[in-house]
Amino acid sequence: MTREIVLDTETTGLVPAEGHRIVEIGALEMINHMPTGKTFHVYINPERPIDPDAMAIHGITDERVAGEPVFAEIADAFIEFIGDSKLVIHNASFDMGFINAEFERLGQPQLPADRAIDTLALARRKFPGAQNSLDALCRRFNIDNSHRELHGAMVDTDLLADVYIELTGGRQPGLTLNVADQTAAPAATEMMPAATRKMRSPRPHDASAEEKAAHEAFIDQLSDPLWRRVTGNQPSEGQSSSTQL
Repeated sequence: MTREIVLDTETTGLVPAEGHRIVEIGALEMINHMPTGKTFHVYINPERPIDPDAMAIHGITDERVAGEPVFAEIADAFIEFIGDSKLVIHNASFDMGFINAEFERLGQPQLPADRAIDTLALARRKFPGAQNSLDALCRRFNIDNSHRELHGAMVDTDLLADVYIELTGGRQPGLTLNVADQTAAPAATEMMPAATRKMRSPRPHDASAEEKAAHEAFIDQLSDPLWRRVTGNQPSEGQSSSTQL
């Protein structure tokens, strides 16, 4: 079983080293590349103003997050949700940089770079020279993103899950069995206990009397046949084993 967390953040600006903070986190769980329905979604009070340029991208205002919990209040729940699973992120260095900056403020261990599966890097390898933004990939894979008027962590996470599935080969529903099918299968294929099997009557394999007589008549025509030396059978009455064919 492979567990992965598809994740996106929205922030007050572009550079965490300049003091910019996370204002929204959206994440969803996938098992074997299939969403399970388990999600993690929070708005966060960044404890600083949101830059107008960032606000124009995601539409989150200072007033919207003024009453939301600060990152320290949601950190434990977030850490528990992601566990030790791989994190599927579009442009992973951006989101990982902000998450690790928040963890550093709290004295939490940093997330190593190899925890992330960067879908932007995957797309660039698969479609070199093409546009590989989330919107461009949705168009390429015919994923409906018409509801994405602004960036939003949960909206983008849902779209990214579909994009990631397509980037890694697409869904193959014919190879997926539901739980009911899997539990029913053993009963359908279980072998019948030996004690209750209907045994077939033995088939006769011995030659008939006529076949044996014909065989002996043929052997009687041979000169010192090997058959007689091996079996010890004697010539038929009135016949000689010295006859040449």
